[in-house]
Amino acid sequence: MNADITHFPALNRPLKLAVLISGGGTTLTNFLEKQAAGDLEIEVPLVIASRPDCGGIAKAKAAGLRCEVITRRDYENIHDFSAAIFDLCRDAEVDLVTLAGFLSLIHIPDDFQYRVLNIHPALIPAFCGHGYYGHKVHEAVVERGVKISGCTVHFADNEYDHGPIIGQKTVPVTGTDTPDQVAANVFQAECELYPQVIRLFAAGKIKIVNRRAIIEE
Repeated sequence: MNADITHFPALNRPLKLAVLISGGGTTLTNFLEKQAAGDLEIEVPLVIASRPDCGGIAKAKAAGLRCEVITRRDYENIHDFSAAIFDLCRDAEVDLVTLAGFLSLIHIPDDFQYRVLNIHPALIPAFCGHGYYGHKVHEAVVERGVKISGCTVHFADNEYDHGPIIGQKTVPVTGTDTPDQVAANVFQAECELYPQVIRLFAAGKIKIVNRRAIIEE
């Protein structure tokens, strides 16, 4: 049986990134800080917010970025909502869409398959899926008493926290950690892992083989 293989070549130029946000825009800020430090070769022609009261909107505008608000309730169904998002992404000619705390489920069209990344604040398949988002994840981690948590970057598909896993980074969890402490530690891991995966994508080092992400040396 022939393997189903998807591979995007190296870009050899700054990667054009769309950043989708639903909250304070901390992941967007991390991207921009990494860009300014010369650690992430990107352009951000488009930010999309899912709510008009997102704190990240002000951060995007302060950075001089185009920011559009697209709310789920303004559309009859998820397909129309998703189409509006990806129409903007096409118009902006982005190479990669990054979900940066974006809480709305979207339908990914064929031309963006394996071009949408998500970061989840736990080690998938643990503490993931519908209802596991934001602080709820860290509360569940502490309640369960696990000794390790972390974050996962994966290609998004049309299910919550699903799709090929590209990278994971672990953090220890002690018996005295609060959900806030776990959240802070996981976010520090996210700040390193997400840019790392974006760099791998831009360098053409991620290959999908039978829905598994393979990192090429």
